[in-house]
Amino acid sequence: MKAEIISIGTELLLGEITDTNAPFLAAELPALGIDLYWVSQVGDNQARLAKALKRAWQRSDLILTTGGLGPTADDITREAIAEVMGEKLKGDPALERDLREFFTRFGREMPLTNLKQTNLIPSAQAIPNPNGTAPGWWVERDERIIVAMPGPPREMQSMWRETVLPRLRQKAGGTVIVSRILKTFGLSEALVAERVSAQLSSANPTLGVYAKTDGIHLRLAAKADSREEAEAMITRVEPHLRQAFAEHIWGTDSDALEAVVGRQLAKEKLSLAVMESYTGGLLAASLSGCPEAAPHFKGGLVTVSDEARVACGVDYRLIAEHGGESPEAAPAMAEAARSRLGAAIGLGITGVDEVDAAAAKTSGVYHIGVVTGREQRLASGRYPGSRLRVRRWAVAAALFELWKVLAD
Repeated sequence: MKAEIISIGTELLLGEITDTNAPFLAAELPALGIDLYWVSQVGDNQARLAKALKRAWQRSDLILTTGGLGPTADDITREAIAEVMGEKLKGDPALERDLREFFTRFGREMPLTNLKQTNLIPSAQAIPNPNGTAPGWWVERDERIIVAMPGPPREMQSMWRETVLPRLRQKAGGTVIVSRILKTFGLSEALVAERVSAQLSSANPTLGVYAKTDGIHLRLAAKADSREEAEAMITRVEPHLRQAFAEHIWGTDSDALEAVVGRQLAKEKLSLAVMESYTGGLLAASLSGCPEAAPHFKGGLVTVSDEARVACGVDYRLIAEHGGESPEAAPAMAEAARSRLGAAIGLGITGVDEVDAAAAKTSGVYHIGVVTGREQRLASGRYPGSRLRVRRWAVAAALFELWKVLAD
């Protein structure tokens, strides 16, 4: 079964919101053995949407749409599907009754514009929406399926899990696709790809290499007649990848660096404090916002100036001699945070932007210090791009260095 996703809404094309529905659905389809071939975004224009749907109808077995099922004039998904199917919209009495009951339940008067959400075509079956007023559509004809779901992620995901997924599971049958992601840090995308060049040509299981904000990911995907068989295929290949990257693999699948670090801190019964300048509080935010790390995180000190570093415990003589953005400052900041906040481990980040005006390029140089009661580590790096991009990379690098200390 070949699938296609169409995300609908002019706000997507204007960049006003980020499309999270397509990635969610893309991650759900492999477990059904459904291959996703195309993803597109279309604005609130009936002619353009109908054109996109006609193209999808010609080349795909399953078309998943999100958005455009609201009550306003620019919600035109129903009208576009009706145009493609060559069928007329007609209000459904049962849907109207359910809609009126929805508004009554919340003590609100129903605007007449909402009645358009009760429209169906003969080929469409309504899909219940427990979290909103817009029912979805299941259209099945000529061995093809269109599933139209609302745009708000909470409504779409609930509709998917409760109704659409079970129905598609019955329809799909056949093969399943199982994937495993190995997450690495400290190597370039090119170097990772070079080390696994032989596996990249494998047809089943396939291997992909992707650059992410937390490092380079390796994605194994196996297709088989059963989940057990697909998992066995991955199990045969995974040890070779782990051997090739050894100490660079810090997590798998949905793991986040801060969560992995948090679990290690819990295991060793250790606490952590940080002092950061270049990253401006991003490290502390990632740790304090992570349920696994927050209980073991004593706190963070954001020291942008040399005066702040000294006030928080960094020796003024070190700052005077080397500067607050130097490699020497990072471990000193880590030790000051550890001492000031009474933590077992201290972590410090400092650095500076480098701007090449002639080449119109920017990059960041960062220094990371990790201090425990027994050892002190320093790591430095340079990363291209905007300051925010480098700051995020520096946070990931700091967590990776901390992960290595804890792993040891």
